[in-house]
Amino acid sequence: MKSETSTPTGEFTLRLSSTRRGARLARLLAVQQLHDWGVTGSPAEAAELVVAELAANAVRHGRVPGRDFEVRMERGEEHVRIELSDARGERRPAPVGRPDEGGYGLLLVAALATAWGVKDRCVGKTVWATVPLTPR
Repeated sequence: MKSETSTPTGEFTLRLSSTRRGARLARLLAVQQLHDWGVTGSPAEAAELVVAELAANAVRHGRVPGRDFEVRMERGEEHVRIELSDARGERRPAPVGRPDEGGYGLLLVAALATAWGVKDRCVGKTVWATVPLTPR
């Protein structure tokens, strides 16, 4: 008998233009994918907000003209892992303690996710967050 390993129940990846329209599409398509996976209620709303904030940051702070950003979501049994990759590896995100105008995005991500971080890529970086599928 073969033993099974725990694998994600779904994966979703797409590349979008590094524009406000691309960020909006990332959120809308992520919401549709969550719905297709059967993720609803507050976990879906939390994942939607995380995608929206990370996509907005990728467009605002990670944009390189002519380069796209990538959205990747992986659905596990207990969480959805969200990754946004952009081409600006030297601009690493950090939450702001007391934002003046804006700057609340990563504080919101930290509040909604069980964990988040940044990892390097050959070109650019990936900002990731893990959102639980059960309300906290």
